Amino acid sequence: MLASIDIAMRKASTAVLFQANSEAVWEYCKPGAPAPGLELTNGGLAPFGGGMPLRGPDGEVIGALGVSGGTVAQDVEVAHAGFAAFEALTR
Repeated sequence: MLASIDIAMRKASTAVLFQANSEAVWEYCKPGAPAPGLELTNGGLAPFGGGMPLRGPDGEVIGALGVSGGTVAQDVEVAHAGFAAFEALTR
């Protein structure tokens, strides 16, 4: 699905902007949370699973993974596999 490309990029962007897994942002923007509507900022965030920040050896965020195309659970699983591969390459 072509929409998955944009969603994956937004998940990666969300992970970089907040330096956290994309699903963690939902806790701040869901109804009743401290910043409802936060997902509408920064060109549109994707505050659900599938985005993970990538950190360099010094802990600085150097990029991110963004996965979309399956269920959220599948996207998270694929993102974790990609993260594990990244970690293996950077050790």
